[in-house]
Amino acid sequence: MSDDGDGKVPLPNLENGAAPVDAPPPAAEPEGSTLRTAADLEAVFDVPVQVSAVLGRARMDIGDLLKLGPGTVLELDRKVGEAIDIYVNNRLVARGEVVLVEEKLGVTMTEIIKAERA
Repeated sequence: MSDDGDGKVPLPNLENGAAPVDAPPPAAEPEGSTLRTAADLEAVFDVPVQVSAVLGRARMDIGDLLKLGPGTVLELDRKVGEAIDIYVNNRLVARGEVVLVEEKLGVTMTEIIKAERA
């Protein structure tokens, strides 16, 4: 790989018949353009992720934890009707509400959390 001193390293060609590494990048879309589709993300569709919906949290001593049994009510740090947190790979990505879908619990997202870039 060559480096022209501008700090940019060319990326390898990963597709058959794709443009050579030295080809100029495609023209940028105008700001605010909505031309992107879900098909643009097709390369990552099969990447597995862990999704967690956190109803709330509780803190207790191990002795109290060992006393828990069936039917025990555990008080959480959230109120009824308060939004739950939705994590993807341990990163907060959204907030939502618990819903019942065909006798199964589900989550509907009500707010998407934008990631802060460092």
